[in-house]
Amino acid sequence: MTATGWQATERRTADLVTPGAAARLAATLDVADAPSSGDPLPPLWHWLYFLPDDPQATLAADGHPRRGGFLPPVPLGRRMHAGGRLEFHAPLRVGDEATRVSVVTSVDEKQGRTGPLVVVTVRHRITGPAGLAVTEEQDLVYTDARPPRDAGDQAAIAEGTWESTVVPDEALLFRFSALTFNTHRIHYDLGYATAVEGYPDLVVHGPLVALLLAVLARSRGVAVAGFTFRAHAPFFCGRPIHLRGDPGGRLAAYDPSGRLGMEASFR
Repeated sequence: MTATGWQATERRTADLVTPGAAARLAATLDVADAPSSGDPLPPLWHWLYFLPDDPQATLAADGHPRRGGFLPPVPLGRRMHAGGRLEFHAPLRVGDEATRVSVVTSVDEKQGRTGPLVVVTVRHRITGPAGLAVTEEQDLVYTDARPPRDAGDQAAIAEGTWESTVVPDEALLFRFSALTFNTHRIHYDLGYATAVEGYPDLVVHGPLVALLLAVLARSRGVAVAGFTFRAHAPFFCGRPIHLRGDPGGRLAAYDPSGRLGMEASFR
């Protein structure tokens, strides 16, 4: 399904772990203890750095960079950040100079319940002054079908353990898109999200939901050494996201009807 002739290449990116970006994410997530110079970044906050810098002229109609460069030229319309696996080896601290090396490790064509899809896995290795800091695998899913809305209860967590509720509004989605330099139009362009991609409203970023789950665990004093998440169905602007977790390492996000949208685990 991908074009012949495309080959995976290694991408190396250097960045400075600035305090300003961390402070702005803390403000966006209503986290009181923003890390300052010398403090370790909380889990997943490295997503603020090593951001894409593709020229405006290279963006496709959906806001993503045109395919066929670092990512394969998959000819399916929708792209979603469907999950990932992370290991935190050494602290990445505010003020550190760091390097990320990225490569596409697999391109798998599959037949899903709603039609053909392609899963692209990208591996990242981030190093800082203390050596290897983060290893991460990201799963990107390409499809022409709408995401399924009949997610099951694979990670059902009883009420009454760790709980929090967030109501994502346009301002939250805008701030997160700006912080991560994410130009995917489903997160800020209501006309495009509804008329072109067929969603009922603006779509909440999958990584934002994962970050909210990680914040829930951190607020309970958990020191996270590994984190895994998988998206089952999207969340939408203006509709509450119910977050739950337990000390055994399970996390999950539900919509108001009880539908599971994301499951995660930590250790």
